[in-house]
Amino acid sequence: MTTSVAGSARVRGNDYRILEPLLGDFTPELKVSVVIPAYGGQDKLDLALAALAGQTYPAELTEVIVVDNASAPPLRLPAVRPRDTRLIVCAEPGRASARNAGLAQATGDVIHWLDSDVLLTPGAIEAHMRWHHAAPYLVVTGYLRFTDAELPAELPADLEEHFEPAEPHTWIVDLVERTDGLTDNPQRPFSLHVGGATSVNAGLVEAAGLMDDELILGQDTEMGYRLSQAGAVFVPEPAARAYHLGPTMRMRDKQPIDRVSHAFVADRIPSYRWLRGHPGRQWKVPYATVAVDGTAGYESVRATVDALLACTVPDLSVLLVGPWDTLEHDHRAPLKDPDLDLVLVHGHYRYEGRVILSVTESADPAVPFVLRLPPGWIPGEDSLARLLDLARDEGLGLVNVLLHESSQGVVAARLERASAFARARLVAAPGENLDDVVDTVAGVSWVEGGTYGFTTEAAPLLGRRGAYRARLEAQAEAARLAKETERLRAQVAKWRDEAQRWRKSAVELRREVGTLRRRLATAGRAPQSLRVVVSTTMKRALRKRLRG
Repeated sequence: MTTSVAGSARVRGNDYRILEPLLGDFTPELKVSVVIPAYGGQDKLDLALAALAGQTYPAELTEVIVVDNASAPPLRLPAVRPRDTRLIVCAEPGRASARNAGLAQATGDVIHWLDSDVLLTPGAIEAHMRWHHAAPYLVVTGYLRFTDAELPAELPADLEEHFEPAEPHTWIVDLVERTDGLTDNPQRPFSLHVGGATSVNAGLVEAAGLMDDELILGQDTEMGYRLSQAGAVFVPEPAARAYHLGPTMRMRDKQPIDRVSHAFVADRIPSYRWLRGHPGRQWKVPYATVAVDGTAGYESVRATVDALLACTVPDLSVLLVGPWDTLEHDHRAPLKDPDLDLVLVHGHYRYEGRVILSVTESADPAVPFVLRLPPGWIPGEDSLARLLDLARDEGLGLVNVLLHESSQGVVAARLERASAFARARLVAAPGENLDDVVDTVAGVSWVEGGTYGFTTEAAPLLGRRGAYRARLEAQAEAARLAKETERLRAQVAKWRDEAQRWRKSAVELRREVGTLRRRLATAGRAPQSLRVVVSTTMKRALRKRLRG
């Protein structure tokens, strides 16, 4: 199997466009193992194997493993099939168990999952393998079309002519279109991993592990998530076309299928944040792990760990690293025990469900983020949440947190995205600084610790009860302010009405003043008229006297 990929092209995020699948004539070198789990459906299996026999990829580089998942009657291999085809039996029910059984028999450089009711068009496997020759850390998914056409007795020469019209795999088409072909920094490109027609580099499968046979449904997506954590790049390939004979179970019963699937994958896929709405419960795979040196002294370690356990991200685990396997408790003179601080740390957190007492810093590879925090440095209540938001929103592979700088050097915390470091390890040259490679494939940023609430001074922990009381107080204050707001609104309305009345009064007063002014003007003109009359009368009287 191909496992060493150092020196390969460095894809940033999931932008595989810097890669180019080999075009035109090329000399294939990689072997592909097609694993087909099957339960009943002999007629469809016969057609699927006939379609595989007609592939353009070299037969000598193709092996097919059919896994009969305890069918009754047992399945058989038809006459028309690839020349290197084996039939094995898996008595354990479930597609995950069957695929794992087939995987155990596979010898190829690439694993191609195929359902027993899927017919590949002749160039489909070649389209997959051109990508795998371009880079050895890819997951390639073809385009399925769902047909209700009558099942033929033998494989038609022209699949399109017989099986069209057919329906596309709508949700995959939508996912690809809205993310510019999965290159536009999608948060969950692993959703593309569907078992019907997906190929995976065998080295990635080895790193990710077997399919989870505890899952009833959703095994494909969960394994896609672990492949992503192992550094995979996900590629949709429209030239790899296939026909699915009839609708899938999910297409027939989407709501009940999602109900069952979501109940189980929530524990295993931390990236599905909407499935983890509970504010305080723990999950099988936490969203973040914080690694802390447990040997730095009881008080320092406790200050750091207790603050983490009280932070606003309950979906976490704390990895306390120390030589816990070497401790021997001195029950006669515990105060004289040279390892007393270690004993205290061990005893204090031994039964805390979110604390893992470990002798190494190795975190669960399925955990998306790992914060490496020096003991004695105390995060604020929301520090971790803010760092996680920064890394997620900007797609960063590493966030360095500057805690202290002096002539002795720099003290820093590190928030690492596990998938970015897995990708960097895949493509790094021997001796190359891994952080530099992470900067290439995802991005690296520095932030100042004080800005994000890190300190060395422990503050009283609010805790859930305190948070509850604070929330009640905040709600009461909000209710009081709402009432006060209503009172002020009523007051404003009252004064608005009063102002309206004053405006009406002002208009009436202006009218009255105008009337008075007109009356005064009239009154002012009356004396003038009287003077004219008097003057005229007096003049007439005077003239009469003079004539007399």
